[in-house]
Amino acid sequence: MKYLVSYPALLIAILVLTGVTIASGSAAISMADLMTLSPSPVTYTILWEIRLPRLLLVLLVGSSVAMTGAAIQGLFRNPLADPALIGVSSGAALFAAGYLMLIGTSQTGVMVCAFIGGLLATVLVIAIGRRSHGIAGMLLAGIAINALCLAGVGLFTFLSDDGQLRSVAFWALGSFASSDWEAARLSLLLIPAMGLLIREQRRLDLITLGDDAAGHLGLDIRQFRLRLILITAFIISLSVSLVGIISFVGLVVPHIIRLCRGSTHGLLLPLSALLGSVVLLAADNVSRNLVSPAEIPVGLLTSLVGGPFFVYLILQQRDRLSM
Repeated sequence: MKYLVSYPALLIAILVLTGVTIASGSAAISMADLMTLSPSPVTYTILWEIRLPRLLLVLLVGSSVAMTGAAIQGLFRNPLADPALIGVSSGAALFAAGYLMLIGTSQTGVMVCAFIGGLLATVLVIAIGRRSHGIAGMLLAGIAINALCLAGVGLFTFLSDDGQLRSVAFWALGSFASSDWEAARLSLLLIPAMGLLIREQRRLDLITLGDDAAGHLGLDIRQFRLRLILITAFIISLSVSLVGIISFVGLVVPHIIRLCRGSTHGLLLPLSALLGSVVLLAADNVSRNLVSPAEIPVGLLTSLVGGPFFVYLILQQRDRLSM
């Protein structure tokens, strides 16, 4: 298993799944069509306007969400922490849905509102967790905020008219069906944000030792937490504004890396990014091809797989959580 979760194996998996993504779908494209220097107008449109921007979006969202999950788990010192479970994703989705319902459809406006919602949800989780004096308290607070925010998204869905319904429901389900080059260009902002997370790998290793030990080793814990919260809130909020909520990728992927390669963040963060891309590419291919020409929302597929895995993690961590 260790060799399957390595740089060469994951890069090969990404290349193979990239080929499947480009060639398969409701309109299959043959190898001859891919290799020709003068493709037909239909083939060119399918590749350039639909599949390539979608591929870029899947790769960047999958890698950034998985890496963010690894960083949040390190910050909270708990493998049960996840951007979706602690309320970041649902907070971003609530504000994005509210913007769509009450203001307009501007992608920039949606992104800004999603960022504010994700940041507020994270701040609330940390504030409530401090009052409960424990990491488990933060996790439970996150689950409560997550439920409240998703209820708000459900309320917006109920109040929306036919024109708004599809857009609002999109944030709760998570889908790449609306991918285009505008969204793909915005997703490039995830690259420098992931670079900032990579720079925090040594400090994440220190924080896992505990606040007292990290402080004695020279880490400014307050500034570090604030900085990491801002970075993760930006990544998740941008991802949600582009494709909606993609649940459990940030939970499952880092845990698999830890089981196979250990918890050192120098390996954990980049390997999580690669495996996150593999997982989301595979899920996207299933969503496009399973009931083609219809499409299953990717968020539903990741929840179907991630839900049982979360139950497994709770059972494994019950002593630590005093359950």
